[in-house]
Amino acid sequence: MSHMLTKKLPPVQSILFLVTRKASQLSRQRYDVIVVGGGHAGTEAAAAAARVGAETLLVTQKIHTIGALSCNPSLGGVGKGHLVREVDALDGLCGRAGDWAGIHFSILNRRKGPAVWGPRAQLDRQRYREFIQAELLSTPRLMVLEGSVEKLLVTDPNPEEPGSHRVTGIHLANGSHPISASSVVLTTGTFLSGSLFMGQTTSPGGRIGDAPSSTGLSETLREKLGLRVGRLRTGTPPRILKDSVDLSLAKLHPPDTHPAPFSFMNTHTRCKPEEQLPCYLTYTTPGVERVVRESLHLNCHIHQDTKGPRYCPSIESRVLRFPGRSHQVWLEPEGMTSDLFYPQGLSMTMPPDVQLRLIREIPAMHRAEIHTPGYGVQYDYVCPTQLSPALQVKNTQGLFLAGQINGTTGYEEAAAQGLWAGVNAARWALSLPPVALSRTESYIGVLIDDLVSRGVKEPYRMFTSRAEFRTSLRPDNADLRLTLKGFEVGCVSSVRHDVALRVKSSLQDAIASLQALTLSTNRWRKKLPGISVSESKSSMLSGMELLQYKDVSFEILASVFPECLSPYMELSQRLKIEAVYKPHCDLSKREIERIQKEENMSLPQDIDYFTLPVSLSQEVREILNRFQPSTLGAATRLEGMTPAAVVTLFNYVHLTGRKERMLNRNEADNEEKEKRICAQEMHLYLNKSISE
Repeated sequence: MSHMLTKKLPPVQSILFLVTRKASQLSRQRYDVIVVGGGHAGTEAAAAAARVGAETLLVTQKIHTIGALSCNPSLGGVGKGHLVREVDALDGLCGRAGDWAGIHFSILNRRKGPAVWGPRAQLDRQRYREFIQAELLSTPRLMVLEGSVEKLLVTDPNPEEPGSHRVTGIHLANGSHPISASSVVLTTGTFLSGSLFMGQTTSPGGRIGDAPSSTGLSETLREKLGLRVGRLRTGTPPRILKDSVDLSLAKLHPPDTHPAPFSFMNTHTRCKPEEQLPCYLTYTTPGVERVVRESLHLNCHIHQDTKGPRYCPSIESRVLRFPGRSHQVWLEPEGMTSDLFYPQGLSMTMPPDVQLRLIREIPAMHRAEIHTPGYGVQYDYVCPTQLSPALQVKNTQGLFLAGQINGTTGYEEAAAQGLWAGVNAARWALSLPPVALSRTESYIGVLIDDLVSRGVKEPYRMFTSRAEFRTSLRPDNADLRLTLKGFEVGCVSSVRHDVALRVKSSLQDAIASLQALTLSTNRWRKKLPGISVSESKSSMLSGMELLQYKDVSFEILASVFPECLSPYMELSQRLKIEAVYKPHCDLSKREIERIQKEENMSLPQDIDYFTLPVSLSQEVREILNRFQPSTLGAATRLEGMTPAAVVTLFNYVHLTGRKERMLNRNEADNEEKEKRICAQEMHLYLNKSISE
């Protein structure tokens, strides 16, 4: 068992006393990195920056809400589970926190191939929050401060770097001294000029019971930095008292009998298989639709033009978009000892009394009682095309954004952005070059590239369908794809790095052993009489090729060849998956190499495409000038870019690069010539001195 699952966490009360509540109590007034916000993006950003080696300060409005699950008590899912595994491979927090706090584990999408499986867990809210807080407070170089940021400190840019402004720190709302930093990461979530909606009432806030971020922060982004800022909305369902639900009228959904951990560092979860809690499935009725339609005049949030999440819509939106249908409602436990259900699928913003009428139209909840009503949130976001692939604001040196401020929705998307923004904020502060993740190597790369290249028109959610190379970007191999790179950029510990190296070496040895087991099809039939080996297959088959058969497992092969395969039994599932997807990965390798070549072709920053002396249409010039793609690869994915325009850009970049190389070569030749002349003159001078 991993030590992460056996260590004793300090109680929440003792954690809170370890946190600095006042700026005057800080041991220093200057940091390398300041992270604003203590949600999923902020906690990952702060921890990652500190791991890279930056002195880091996390500023949050309320210390006891650090790591809080603001909406659903779950982690992972299809596409989202990939992100959790990748964050874990980069030594992030949420995967290990999920293993600690999980109370119901399941793999979604099992009917499809392992490449699109979705690891998911229901979480105990309190356990998750406690784990995140304990991790942060045991992280070296990381300080936590309770406070609200009034504005950013902005000054003139460094002329040697691109950008029109430079962030140098923050100013707190309480009027205390400013706190300086080389870089700042904003992870404001739904709190940036947030407004709460319930029925016809509106109040400022980003989460019920919490105030919004200062209006000064939003004004800094809009007015001082000149960023394009939009407005999005989301919502949350009412919380239902568990004892008031008739579970006999709902369908029981048990968890997996063998919980699969999120973290590559854990062999199993904290919650034992038999201790897991079930979920329950029920459905809406025509009565639900009737209540929605009768109360539309009482619901101001649903009439707003602000875009909401398409893939997690309110029950009002679902009823209006799909009239006459029955919709799923999942009753999810909120914790081991919690007396509440979270009704997934019933996000709503109508008045509380109408909410009660609506949920009682569902048979299993005909006598249900609401503990906390549902509500809607509207908040500001920054159009993410104004960011670089490092998640740095292009026109502002040292400013990084992550999470819902970039137009995404979901804990997992926020955590992934937070980690990568934290890495790059630390590298900026330590005068190291920025790093990017390609969409050919990770779902995090797909997420960031989609945001900075295409922008958002509605809250962005990750799906496996967004990844072109999902057969190679699987949950099972995230460590092989990312851990070694994470170690190079500084965010992965030597302990995790060593584990990943051992796994990589063992997999390579196991695959080599399988490849070496090459037998004729006749001999395979004799060795494995229960397996139907195709007659049309080649006369010779390797163990790796045979493992591609649906009814052949690594365990079966190891039982026949124990001397060479039994040492690799702990990798049996991974080897099976590697074998199944090997043909697909081999076919896509050339396309991956092409895209990587395009990604390596940088486009000049701050270029005026309207005056570029190449043949481009006015429409294409407008697109390029607006989005300022950082690479040719990013330019190819812009909506409206034509193949002809891509070829023109390719030729321009290629020609410009060749001219620069020739210029550099000439400069190098001239420098070498100068050195030779100096050496000759020195030689003559020395000879003359000796003769005299």
